[in-house]
Amino acid sequence: MDVGELLINKPQGKERATVVLAHGAGAPMDHPSLNLVAEALAGNGLRVVRFEFPYMRRRRTHGVRRGPDVPAVLLDTWQAVIEKLGGGAGLVIGGKSMGGRIASMVADEAGVRGLVCLGYPFHPPGKPTQLRTAHLAGLRTPALFVQGERDPFGPREEVEGYTLSKSIRIEWIPDADHSLKSPKKSGRTEKQNLAQAVSALTGFILALP
Repeated sequence: MDVGELLINKPQGKERATVVLAHGAGAPMDHPSLNLVAEALAGNGLRVVRFEFPYMRRRRTHGVRRGPDVPAVLLDTWQAVIEKLGGGAGLVIGGKSMGGRIASMVADEAGVRGLVCLGYPFHPPGKPTQLRTAHLAGLRTPALFVQGERDPFGPREEVEGYTLSKSIRIEWIPDADHSLKSPKKSGRTEKQNLAQAVSALTGFILALP
């Protein structure tokens, strides 16, 4: 499978690990927030690789806005990217929302070092019974989910009642939504939230065996 162009942020010094990030359902791999995260991780010594699923590549090339590819294509794309980069043993994989969710579905099989998700979509907004957590109960890969406390895809009070694997650690961003943004009244800025996310991701990744 052709995985398209890879967008790579390299650290100035020695590469301490390689992180592969996929985009969310509605935004491309070079969305401003993903750019900020990738640049900050590279500044912490991590090589960050990004890619796009076929539907997003078509949108970029032809300007046709359609929904995500069927799950089989999304899964196959992730697996092809992992293979292109030399296999899972040397990689930490993940991404924003849908990109992180699909990564979580291939992580064990691919034998990756770790999994990182920015805003895992535990359920569709307003539909808390349509959980996307069945495979997470038995996840073996060490994982870090960075979540907003008031994320409509799974707010903190709901998520803390889920049955999740002990391999999953959650970093909560105070009063933040699915995009890790907090309201002005919270006193927190998006920059602060992203800094917390990057700090948590870096610490988690560098502590992996």
